[in-house]
Amino acid sequence: MAFIHLDIRCLYAILICTAFGSTLSSDAEIKVKPPQDFEIVDPGYLGFLYLQWQPSLSLDNFKECTIEYELKYRNIDSENWKTIITKNLHYKDGFDLNKGVEAKIHTLLQGQCTNGSAVQSSWSEATYSTSPQGNLETKIRDMDCIYYNWEYLVCSWKLGMGVHFDTNYNLFYWYEGLDHALQCVDYIKSNGKNIGCRFPYLESPDYKDFYICVNGSSKSQLIRPSYFIFQLQDIVKPSPPDYLSIIVKNSEEINLKWSIPIGPTPAKCFIYEIEFTEDDTTLVTPTFENEIYITRTSNKSQQLCFLVRSRVNIYCSDSGIWSEWSDKQCWQGDIWRETLLFFLIPFAFVSLFVLLITCMLLYKQKALLKMVFHTKKELFSHQETLF
Repeated sequence: MAFIHLDIRCLYAILICTAFGSTLSSDAEIKVKPPQDFEIVDPGYLGFLYLQWQPSLSLDNFKECTIEYELKYRNIDSENWKTIITKNLHYKDGFDLNKGVEAKIHTLLQGQCTNGSAVQSSWSEATYSTSPQGNLETKIRDMDCIYYNWEYLVCSWKLGMGVHFDTNYNLFYWYEGLDHALQCVDYIKSNGKNIGCRFPYLESPDYKDFYICVNGSSKSQLIRPSYFIFQLQDIVKPSPPDYLSIIVKNSEEINLKWSIPIGPTPAKCFIYEIEFTEDDTTLVTPTFENEIYITRTSNKSQQLCFLVRSRVNIYCSDSGIWSEWSDKQCWQGDIWRETLLFFLIPFAFVSLFVLLITCMLLYKQKALLKMVFHTKKELFSHQETLF
């Protein structure tokens, strides 16, 4: 009987080992290779790159599985990877070409052919960088771009440090919708050198990455190009508001109102900053409306003034540039009251005094004339008596 129990235990052990071994063998057999021909392609769009690849040939054995790709990419000095899960064989995005680009991708399998578990391949990697040329000091400095009133774009820069006298710079730009990169046709010049660009009318460039490259040329040295990426709605500088009005409703409440800046910027996209001055006290406050009510700190204020500026708000852009301040608008009702008290009333008293003196003089003059006339009359009467 002991031998029979031993055989049964051995049989159980063999069955368990066989099942476990078959499971390991099944999992071990499910292997997938990474995508092939993975590369980063520059189509000449000044930083907008294509990442593309081909499926591995081994995927023919997994037609019943869901096949996806996990793509990670970044500029080389960035700490964070961007991650994309896709079924496509390509992906496009913008990069800062002042720095190198690195990316990696692997295949993901899941479904019936993997018994419901996820299987992934090893990574396939690719890098891209522009060919470095020229010293860093030859790059342009202090690049500044402003989209005035959401209508026309102007960029300006300073020449690189230590560049030779024959150095000049050229600007190229691209955004989605253009067939190819375009060169600036209206340069801002100083001493014969290009130091900026006035862009022509840009058709539908808003809420898209706008790519710029400024490179240079010189017969005596190589010039390092500079690359920039921004979105135009984030660099809009509106016109200042105008037609300001200030109305004192009563002894405490003040109504400040102004017109919406002229231009294509929607009214809902503005935020305003008001600088209000009451005598020597200044208050700065923001508002999304083009009207605000303020309570006076004193009903004896001699002067109330305000000015306002505008900017594109966070609902229409990630950032923005404040407009110039508007012209100042003031209310001087109390000053006119002081003018009345200190000038008109004394003037009235002086006028009344002069009038009284004049009347007195006229009265005395009349009395004097009457007395002279009476004296002459008596003299004539006396002479007639004598004759």
